[in-house]
Parts: sequence; C-alpha cells; structure tokens
Amino acid sequence: MPTIADILADAEHRMQGALDATQEEFRHIRTGRANPVILEGLTVDYYGTPTPINQVANVSAPEPRLLTITPWDKSMVGPISKAIINSDLSLNPSSDGTMIRLVLPPLTEERRKEFAKSTGKKAEDGRVAVRNVRRDAIDHLKKIEKAGEISEDDSKRAQDKVQKLTDEYIKKIEQAHDHKVEEIMEV
Repeated sequence: MPTIADILADAEHRMQGALDATQEEFRHIRTGRANPVILEGLTVDYYGTPTPINQVANVSAPEPRLLTITPWDKSMVGPISKAIINSDLSLNPSSDGTMIRLVLPPLTEERRKEFAKSTGKKAEDGRVAVRNVRRDAIDHLKKIEKAGEISEDDSKRAQDKVQKLTDEYIKKIEQAHDHKVEEIMEV
C-alpha cells in the first residue's frame, strides 16, 4: 500500500502536469504578436511522412506582425503554404519561391474576445484536471484509512494537505490565465 507521502507526492506531480499542459495550451493561442509557436501543431507531408513544419524549415519572427518560414528543401515551399492555408489559423502565406511570409493582421476586438474566451475554456479544463487529481488522492487516503494502515487523524491531515495543493495549483492556473488574457487584449 502507498504511504501518505507517496500519495501526496503523486498528487503534486500530477497537478504540476495539469498546470504544464494548460500552459502549453495557452502558448498555442494567438496574441497580437507573431510567435513561431502558433505553427507548432501544423504538419506537412515530407516524403510520405507527416512532419512538423519546424522540422523542415526555419521559422522566425523578424517583426512583431511577421513570421518568416525558410524551408531547408526549396521543394517544401508549396506543401508548407498549403498546410497553412488548410489550417484554422486564418492566415494567407505569401511566397517568393524560397521563403514564405506570414503577415499577421492585427486582431479585431471581436477576435480578441473569442481568444480570451477560449483561454477561459482551457483554464477550466486545467482546473478540472487538478480537481480530478484531488479526488483520486483523497480516495486513496480513505482507502488506506479504511484498511487500517493510517489513523483517521492522519487521513484528515493528509486530506487537508491535498486540498492546500489543489488550491495552490488552481491559483497558478488562474494566474497563467490572467496573464494570457492580458497578452491577448493588449493592442
């Protein structure tokens, strides 16, 4: 049977994972600035294999509203442009045959609110994940208490620690959410 320390360590590790996953989701939401991360989810067919764009080209942001994509193999210009057009990024790539330029239009107020709302949904998913970890940890604690391995008082104290961890990680998710919304709403 796991000990109280094992259960608490596992809960904290899983809550950190939920926080990291939520922050990663936030990175993919577009803000007013050009960021190569927005292309991370896109793959392109490279000799029959779906390959992330950043593995077949150099992606950079030379200006706040411009991304440049320089494929290492010039024959990839067309497939990369096509992948961007077919994505849900709503961007129009322009190419000179060797490099692709993505001009990011300024976000409209409506689009900013849409992105902020989607950030809220992702934050809620993160909070739900943290609460699920709390539920699992408390179930484990009750199970070992019922088996007679720990006292009721030890179980209560451990459950309080789990709740404190939960509050701490939910607060971190809230802070990450507020920071991202601030970034999105910045004109």
